[in-house]
Amino acid sequence: MNAQCELFSSRTLPAMQQAQAIAYASVGNIGVGFDILGHSIAGAGDRAVVRRIAEPEVRIAAIHGARDPLPTEARLNTAGMALMALRKALGLAYGFELELHKGIALGSGMGGSASSCVAALVAANALLDRPLPREALYGFALEGEAVASGGRHGDNIGGMLLGGLVLATRDRLVRIPVPSEWYCALVHPHAVLETRKARAALAGDYALSEFVAQSGNLALVLAGCYRGEATLVREGLKDVLIEPRRAPLVPQFAQVKQAALDHHAMGASISGAGPSMFGWYENRRDAQAAANAMVAAFAGGGLQSDALVSPIDGPAAELLG
Repeated sequence: MNAQCELFSSRTLPAMQQAQAIAYASVGNIGVGFDILGHSIAGAGDRAVVRRIAEPEVRIAAIHGARDPLPTEARLNTAGMALMALRKALGLAYGFELELHKGIALGSGMGGSASSCVAALVAANALLDRPLPREALYGFALEGEAVASGGRHGDNIGGMLLGGLVLATRDRLVRIPVPSEWYCALVHPHAVLETRKARAALAGDYALSEFVAQSGNLALVLAGCYRGEATLVREGLKDVLIEPRRAPLVPQFAQVKQAALDHHAMGASISGAGPSMFGWYENRRDAQAAANAMVAAFAGGGLQSDALVSPIDGPAAELLG
């Protein structure tokens, strides 16, 4: 390398001033992994355009595509709060201006609040002088998610940040291997179920035997994914804790679940807080057939719906442009 090249390479390059990112939809809980297990879904997502500004603040310039008005005050907005947490933790002298493009409906059970957090953080991270590892954004996303749900849970965030199926504990993300040929059918009825209402339905007493059964089912699902054995997943993908309490909140629940199971599902349940529902399949063909049947089952109750068919090992959030 000559002296001129050495001089150039040693300079500090000017920081990017604007970045855009997309975070894809997700299936939260996966039935047996309440608040700690989720995977991303290709086909829908939220986009965030973030600009680096001189003022030491976070401000939201615009929100596009939201069915209902969303807060534009940063501390009341999931993405805004996530960026505020990032600024505070890093002691940044500069700030961010955020523009959101919603592609996931809130109250859909598809991670609509988490996706805004993650897209904003991935874009803002690209504007840092020293970008952080992807896992380091997890805590900031949890701060943002808490604005919408009232709690710090990472089931949607993990899969969005890392892609695929992710175990999201309080402090750690663990990516779970899944065979590439396994698919998910996710169907979203045109109805809203607020996360706080869905969580309120879980109040009450639980039997110790229910916790033991759920723990065993979760272990079977994780073991089945690691070993690529659908038989183990099929045995374990049965939610005995959350689903019985939330099922009455989902229109056509029994009919839609049966439609999913009728097409060789390894298991089926409510996606996140609902009202979306999902099924896991060993191949794309069965997943597509199941999605069509689930749409028809929702229609039987007078509800239109949208279907997504995606590998369970779905995409991670990514920069655009």
